[in-house]
Amino acid sequence: MRKFTTLFQKELRESWRSFKFLWMPLLFIFLGISDPIMNYYMEDILNAVGNLPEGFTMTFPDYTPADILLASTGQFQSIGLIVLVILAAGMINRERQNGTALFLYVRPISFTALFFSKWAAINLLAVFSVILGYGASMYYTAILYGTVKPLLFIQMVASYCVWIFFATTIALMFSAMFKTALSITFTVILLPIGVLIQSLIGQFWNVSPWKLADYSVQLLTQSENEYYVKTLVLTIVLTVIFMIIGVLFTRKNASTVKI
Repeated sequence: MRKFTTLFQKELRESWRSFKFLWMPLLFIFLGISDPIMNYYMEDILNAVGNLPEGFTMTFPDYTPADILLASTGQFQSIGLIVLVILAAGMINRERQNGTALFLYVRPISFTALFFSKWAAINLLAVFSVILGYGASMYYTAILYGTVKPLLFIQMVASYCVWIFFATTIALMFSAMFKTALSITFTVILLPIGVLIQSLIGQFWNVSPWKLADYSVQLLTQSENEYYVKTLVLTIVLTVIFMIIGVLFTRKNASTVKI
C-alpha cells in the first residue's frame, strides 16, 4: 500500500505541474456549457448574423433538459474522450521510451502498484473533469430549459464515470502493451472511432460498453431499459479484465525500457 501511495502521489504531482488539473476541467466545462447556450440562443445568433433570404423561417424544436444533457454527453464523447484517452495512452510507455522508468524499475517496486497508481491518477482527473462538465451543463440547462431530479442526475453521472473507467483502462492497457504511437492509434480506433461506429450502426446490438453513455442519459427520462444493467455489468467485468492484462504487460515489457 505504501508503494502505491508513493507512486500515486508522484503521478498527482506530475499532473499538477503540467496543469492537467486546470485545463482538462476547463475543457469539459466549456464542452458542457456550449450546447445549452448555443441551442437556446441559436435563433438570435442567426438573426444577428443576417444574410438570410427574405421570408426565410426556421423552426427550432422544444428541447427537454434530457435532450440538452444528451447533447453535452455527445460533446464529452467526441472531443473530451479523445483528449482524455490520448493522455492515458502515453502514461506508461512514454516513461519506458524516454528512460525515466529506469529510475523506478531499479527499485523493488510492485508493477501492480505502478499500473494502478497511473489508473487512479488519470481517473481522478477524468472524474473531476466530468463532474465539473456535467455540473456546468446542468447549471445552464436548469436556467434555460428546466431541471431534472437530482438523484437521477447523480445516477447518470455515476454511470458515465463507469464508461470513463472502461475507456481509460483500455488506453492504459495499450500503453503497457505497445509504444506510444501504436498505443494511441489503437486507443483512438477502439474508443472514439468505436463511439462513432456505435452511433451509426449501434441499433443492431443492445448490450455493449459503447452504449453505456447513451443508456446513462436515458435514466433521466425514467424509462425502463432492460439492457442497461447488463451493459453496466459487462462494462465493469471488461474493465477488470483489462486491468489484469495491463498489469501483466507492465511487468512483461519492463525490460524494454531505454537506458
